[in-house]
Amino acid sequence: MPSVCLARPRILVFDSGIGGLSVLGEVVAARPDADYLYVADDAGFPYGGWEEGALVDRIVALMDRVIGEMAPDLVVIACNTASTLVLGPLRARFAVPFVGTVPAIKPAAAATRSGLVSVLATPGTVKRDYTRALIDTFASHVAVTLVGSHHLAALAEAEMRGEAISADLIRAEIKPCFRRQRGARTDTVVLACTHYPFLVERMRAVAPWEVSWIDPAPAIARRVVQLTGPAAPEEAPRALRGRALFTSGRTQPPGLVALVERYGLVPVAA
Repeated sequence: MPSVCLARPRILVFDSGIGGLSVLGEVVAARPDADYLYVADDAGFPYGGWEEGALVDRIVALMDRVIGEMAPDLVVIACNTASTLVLGPLRARFAVPFVGTVPAIKPAAAATRSGLVSVLATPGTVKRDYTRALIDTFASHVAVTLVGSHHLAALAEAEMRGEAISADLIRAEIKPCFRRQRGARTDTVVLACTHYPFLVERMRAVAPWEVSWIDPAPAIARRVVQLTGPAAPEEAPRALRGRALFTSGRTQPPGLVALVERYGLVPVAA
């Protein structure tokens, strides 16, 4: 049973860029009756190279401002790098419930048949103690390869903005995920960055063999429903008209504006 049952809740979805739209899409499908604000911290993107203390301070300050203005009923941190670092400080500071996005290591360990799992993430997520603890707790019986991609999130952002991305660049970024060990091959890859699902078809096309790609977004949507309750029945579907805020304040390119609008969001000034 949900902790509460909210009619038309206000839901804030936050990411370092626009990759969190992959999570937003699943959450909207589960709660189409909610009001949404999507916040993309493009002024701070990418988060992978940030020093930990500075990144915590930045995100807490951003949440302080946005939560104060929106008063959301629930916040989704649609970023693995941020979630593995800042969920504790956010929950300590704010009364609003937070749903994080962490590497889907537990389901990957349960799903693998070969016993070889790779976690495709940003360098920041790979180096977090939180990620290592997930492996120790849920995947100690399988071989887990952590792959910290320096460029894949930026490649996904570029493609989402309508830029042409070379297949060779994508192939190079995912190559370390594919391992052979004592006659077995990697069969499961965790997409531990919310940008990566937007490239998954491109990754399938250049992968050396077929694997299962695990996207955490459906599980996040289920958790949102657990906390807010199911969507209220409506006589007619309501067209989603949420807002998308970019912290840089820059005018976004037409391709990105079109993508955001496909998610029912209207870009607004920071």
